[in-house]
Amino acid sequence: MADRWDDQHDDRLDEDRGAGGPRRAVEPIRVLVVDDHALFRRGLEIVLAQEQDIQVVGEAGDGAEAVEKAADLLPDIILMDVRMPRRSGIEACTSIKEVAPSTKIIMLTISDEEADLYEAIKAGATGYLLKEISTDEVATAIRAVADGQSQISPSMAAKLLTEFKSMIQQRTDDRRLLPAPRLTDRELEVLKLVATGLNNRDIAKQLFISENTVKNHVRNILEKLQLHSRMEAVVYAMREKILEIG
Repeated sequence: MADRWDDQHDDRLDEDRGAGGPRRAVEPIRVLVVDDHALFRRGLEIVLAQEQDIQVVGEAGDGAEAVEKAADLLPDIILMDVRMPRRSGIEACTSIKEVAPSTKIIMLTISDEEADLYEAIKAGATGYLLKEISTDEVATAIRAVADGQSQISPSMAAKLLTEFKSMIQQRTDDRRLLPAPRLTDRELEVLKLVATGLNNRDIAKQLFISENTVKNHVRNILEKLQLHSRMEAVVYAMREKILEIG
């Protein structure tokens, strides 16, 4: 199952506890499937149709069509391949963020190239999963990303950590730089804990603050650094020597 870089997702059912009322389901997660293989798209639609809380609202066969469909449908989640004709998934990712900024993108691909992973993260992807994962894991990843998590296949996560360590080893100057001036001390503390893989709930416990406060700090960090995801924030922190992971 994909590594979890974000906070654990909440139950997708709201409960009226005031009067002991029944549970009521929230709106289904609206998904756009993008892949240049029609058979694969159809397979995903069949699998996801079994999930009551997930609704496939459209499909596209390349990056260019994906941008058009995203602008028209405004889906919650896009499952998108990396390498496609006309326009790649990574190229489409940036444009989709412009036309549908609230849409979250999961790259679902056979490419295990580090360069594709890094470019996808830079372009704003919230997840990067290899097609070797099971059908159950696809639905789980969709729910997790919809609830604010970042998802990445274990083998690709290992490559990210290897890159982080390489960045540390390449530093010949042991002098630690001051943190980016736009980040407060508390935001820096949160960023460091995010980089260790803690979810929002555990960060809240460690810092003795509420989980909502942690979420606000993470949102402020991303806005201040003009980044799209927690993974990007960790990469930024490593590059700027704000923190180090042993």
